[in-house]
Amino acid sequence: MTPDSGSPYLEPTQESGRDLMIRGIEGEVVMLNLLRFRDVADYSATPDLAPDTPISGAEAYALYIEHTIPHLRASGGDVEFIGEGGAFLIGPSDERWDMVLLVRHRSVQTFISFASNEAYLGGMGHRLAAISDSRLLPSVARR
Repeated sequence: MTPDSGSPYLEPTQESGRDLMIRGIEGEVVMLNLLRFRDVADYSATPDLAPDTPISGAEAYALYIEHTIPHLRASGGDVEFIGEGGAFLIGPSDERWDMVLLVRHRSVQTFISFASNEAYLGGMGHRLAAISDSRLLPSVARR
C-alpha cells in the first residue's frame, strides 16, 4: 500500500514514466517486479477476459505471462527469473510479495515500445485482475 493514500501500486504514473526517461539509461534495463496477488482475480474492469469460473490471482497472472511472453520476446526482451516470494529477511516485517520477476529489455525505448504495443495491451486485463499490489524497479548493470 502507498504510505500516503492506502492505495495499491498497479500501474506507472506519468511522473514515474517521465522520471524513467530523464534517467537517460543506455543499453539493457532489467525490471525487478514484486507482485502480490488477489485471492480471487477481479475481472470487473475487463469482463471480456474473465474465465467462465472464478480463478485465483496467481492463475490470472499465469494467463498474463502466457499472453505476454511472445510479445516480450518479439521486442527483444525476455524473462530472466520467476520466483516465489515471501516475507523480507531485511525489510518491513508486515510486507510480503507472492512473486518476484526479473525481465530484461534491450533498452528503455524497447521497453516503452513493448509496453505500448496494442496486441500486448489486449491481455493487460489479466495482470490487473491478478494483482492487489506491485512494485516495478528499473535497474541497470554497473559498468
